[in-house]
Amino acid sequence: MAERGPGTGRARDEEPGPAGKEEAAAPAPKKRRLAGGERYVPPPRKLNPGVSFGAEHFAETSYYFEGGLRKVRPYYFDFRTYCKGRWVGRSLLHVFGTEFRAQPLSYYRAAARAGRLRLNEEPVRDLDIVLKNNDFLRNTVHRHEPPVTAQPIRILAEDEEVVVVDKPSSLPVHPCGRFRHNTVIFILGKEHGLRELHTLHRLDRMTSGVLMFAKTAAVSKRIDEQVRQRQLEKEYVCRVVGEFPEHEVVCEEPILVVSYKVGVCRVDAKGKPCQTLFQRLSYNGSSSVVRCLPRTGRTHQIRVHLQFLGHPILNDPIYNMEAWGPHRGKGGRIGKTDEELLKALVEEHRSKQSLEVLGIGEEDLNSAGESKDCGNSGDCTKSDPVNGSSCPAEDEKDPERNDIAACPLNSDANLETLDKDKELSLCGNQDGQAGEKGWEEKDPLCVECRTSRRDPSPKELVMFLHALRYKGADFEYCSSMPEWAMEDWQE
Repeated sequence: MAERGPGTGRARDEEPGPAGKEEAAAPAPKKRRLAGGERYVPPPRKLNPGVSFGAEHFAETSYYFEGGLRKVRPYYFDFRTYCKGRWVGRSLLHVFGTEFRAQPLSYYRAAARAGRLRLNEEPVRDLDIVLKNNDFLRNTVHRHEPPVTAQPIRILAEDEEVVVVDKPSSLPVHPCGRFRHNTVIFILGKEHGLRELHTLHRLDRMTSGVLMFAKTAAVSKRIDEQVRQRQLEKEYVCRVVGEFPEHEVVCEEPILVVSYKVGVCRVDAKGKPCQTLFQRLSYNGSSSVVRCLPRTGRTHQIRVHLQFLGHPILNDPIYNMEAWGPHRGKGGRIGKTDEELLKALVEEHRSKQSLEVLGIGEEDLNSAGESKDCGNSGDCTKSDPVNGSSCPAEDEKDPERNDIAACPLNSDANLETLDKDKELSLCGNQDGQAGEKGWEEKDPLCVECRTSRRDPSPKELVMFLHALRYKGADFEYCSSMPEWAMEDWQE
């Protein structure tokens, strides 16, 4: 299975939740006598709240820097999942063919021949095998992560309770979709020795600024209580199109999620209620710097409200696009159905070869449909551990989040004919922890190894939205104004 089908679709959490916790690995089979034809099924393991990312996770691969970008060397990785209830009584082949369609069945046959598909820790020899309750699936994939900005994460404050950083644009907060090592959590752990951090709030992958973590569960619980009691204040700054009004503007338009997969919202009467206060700080003749105070925390709240007001963020890769029509969504005027809007947005980015800027790839667009009712919380941690696909639904602790999953699509029609011994041997060990070997050798099952992609420029990885201040009952943290927010800045 490749990164999108056990490899491909949605299932259970592959990555840790908001507190940076990771699901325990599948237990080793116990030595016991089995009846004829009986398969040993390891029992489900619950999340251990005391487990976080450690040295073995950070050692999976390494970083390198090129052209102003932080890149991750490709590596082998195991996605794991227990059998879903709806899979019981169905064959693996049927599950792959109906739920994980981004990969051809030839891929799964080749992966099985290569020993990359394991059921209850035994190699899958026959895809016609019928799944049983609690069966444990493991899929080893060759993983490629998108590049992010090379700008370092600056630590603003640290004590025994919290660590506060200035997050660069383009970095997800914690693992989601194709991002694992290129995330704030992993970089802080690998380069700053900061581990077992509890996420208190989140920022959109493309949003920069103040990001706060608790070091203990007790501190996390205390600040979460302030969130529930609405004692927290968040202040953003952005640069928008045109001359924003001088007087204070309050926008209370409800917001509806159009697509979790692509990460698009819009104003709609059926959406969730929300409120944002705006105040212009400066105007340079063509664009304005605006102070934003979100009173609620809906997905993309600031960006959607600014678009509705006719002043989208200057370089917003979603809400300042021609796909929204001649008015760019001002006043909610779009003139398209949701399906037409999504298609137009994708086509616009495809024509610019900039789907990677959105955090999605062609494989996401070819995969099975999504659910608008996803109840996932966090940066986008509801994903399929068998293939790495992920749902970008996020909780409402922060108004600016959008971490979209993206996993390699393999459409090689010749997979059936690949020779197991000569071409399908797995670089590294069978636990998917091959480290540098994944970088040194091309993987015959990995389409990313044979695909040439245009790297985004560092400029493309910056959106003009910055979390300037985060204030609670007994703390206040601020970052400096970004360069693009200076009064005399010119594009």
